[in-house]
Amino acid sequence: MTDFPTLAELAAEEDELQLVRFTNDDAWELGSALVTRARAEQLPVAIEVTRNGHQLFHAALAGATPDNDAWIARKARTVHRFGNSSLHVGQRFREAGTTFEDASGLDPLEYAAHGGGFPVLVRDVGPVGVVVVSGLPQVEDHRMVVAALRELVGRQTG
Repeated sequence: MTDFPTLAELAAEEDELQLVRFTNDDAWELGSALVTRARAEQLPVAIEVTRNGHQLFHAALAGATPDNDAWIARKARTVHRFGNSSLHVGQRFREAGTTFEDASGLDPLEYAAHGGGFPVLVRDVGPVGVVVVSGLPQVEDHRMVVAALRELVGRQTG
């Protein structure tokens, strides 16, 4: 099993991974980068990128199932509700000695604090959307999103 990052590490990622802007073209670039990596590694994932609730990108690669879309929706709801990555939310409960499912009071069929959902953050604006990957173990889903966001931030800040 992959070790979970600490809450401090997850908060640092969210602070680091803030974009200059987030246009439809940026959403396409982010989603396409995730698809390129998934295809190269033959990963059975589904990917979604939204801005203000508007789906700007969606892909389901070979091996992904309708269940992945359900996970995407649950992870995205968690990011929207808490304002942090879905892994960050789950880790907050783990570090408090409990689980999201036991302590949040939220319907687990509607919310999932499992890695793979990440807020799309624009510096000096805040959260404007969500990017989600589903299909791998949760820490790997999260790391895949973080790597793609890190590349996009790098291209924007030059």
